[in-house]
Amino acid sequence: MDIPGFPARKSALRLLDAVLRRGETLDVAAHGALQALRGAADKALARALAAEALRWLTDLDALIDSATRQPLPEDAKARAVLQLMLAGWLRLDTPPHAVIATGLPLLSGGPRRLAHGVFSTLVKQGASLPAAPTLPPEVSARWGGRAAAIAAGLALPPPLDLTLRDPAGTAEWAERLGGVSLLPGHVRLPRGTAVENLDGYDEGAWWVQDLAASLPARLLGEGQGRRALDLCAAPGGKTLQLAARGWQVTALDMSAKRLERMGQNLKRTSLSAKTVVADALAWESEERFDAVLLDAPCTATGTCRRHPDVLHRIGPRQIAEMAELQAAMLERAARLLAPGGRLVYAVCSLEREEGEDQAARVALPPDPVGAEEIPGFAPTPEGWLRTDPAMLAEAGGIDGFFIARWRS
Repeated sequence: MDIPGFPARKSALRLLDAVLRRGETLDVAAHGALQALRGAADKALARALAAEALRWLTDLDALIDSATRQPLPEDAKARAVLQLMLAGWLRLDTPPHAVIATGLPLLSGGPRRLAHGVFSTLVKQGASLPAAPTLPPEVSARWGGRAAAIAAGLALPPPLDLTLRDPAGTAEWAERLGGVSLLPGHVRLPRGTAVENLDGYDEGAWWVQDLAASLPARLLGEGQGRRALDLCAAPGGKTLQLAARGWQVTALDMSAKRLERMGQNLKRTSLSAKTVVADALAWESEERFDAVLLDAPCTATGTCRRHPDVLHRIGPRQIAEMAELQAAMLERAARLLAPGGRLVYAVCSLEREEGEDQAARVALPPDPVGAEEIPGFAPTPEGWLRTDPAMLAEAGGIDGFFIARWRS
């Protein structure tokens, strides 16, 4: 069908189906759903439509249900199409006539008249979305008292964060790139920035890394030639941080492809690390390390600003599975520490089972995070760090992380 913008909507519908019906991540679903699109603009549009529909799904469904006599089934194709049509109109500012022209053909052979009627009714009513997304009830229940504040941090996709190879040049790079810095060694730029075209990319002066994701490696300090192990190291931001701070880094990950990508970034930044393709739970090493950084596999609910699919894919089963894996990895990580060594555990999760509950079971002596170590981030009474998307909202927000530290 030769309608400008239609192929992008068709791919967005496939993305939505992959996430909501098959439980795939947006990233995984994109490999198949976006293949038919030729241009980068169409791919970006398809992804933006699907992401905004997922971010505001509860509110979009409420609008749809308000304009139908009988609620559409949750898995009805007409509901999914309307979710995308409303996301295009209310979030991407697509004119209603263009939404109708590109959206209704998705229901070829289906209830086009129904979808057209629902959408037109909402347009005539001047429908709008709340200031912040409404979380799915089960997510709100899990996050309890934090839920409303976290939801407020999800209203917009996140900006672009860069970690600098040399923190001493923070002010210079913030000025050169036209960004702002929230911590030494960090620069924040508006979202949508083309990374490869930025000053300093070719010379390896920085790499892309959310501010929250940079905090765990900061808590290990200067390496001074000592040995560090980065377990589950890919995509490599923390390995680069440790190498830049003078650690002799061994970077371990199960994915050879992701380690290869890390190797490219090591080369670009003129940093070095030993890479090992292995399962952290099976890998054996006679060497013991002065620092072990375990950024463990997790549900990644803390990345809901940039990956709103986690709001709809993750439930008690996935959380329990991840918690079991994390406990085993923490035990293995502790055994790889040299006497006097430091262990930092981190997850980009907002779930207590993956954060506070894991840290409470570790038998090593705690090494509490001091308030002076990372200005602007107050440790918990236990000496842990907890960030969530409600923090730094005026500056563009931050991902949700849990971080704890111990000594052997």
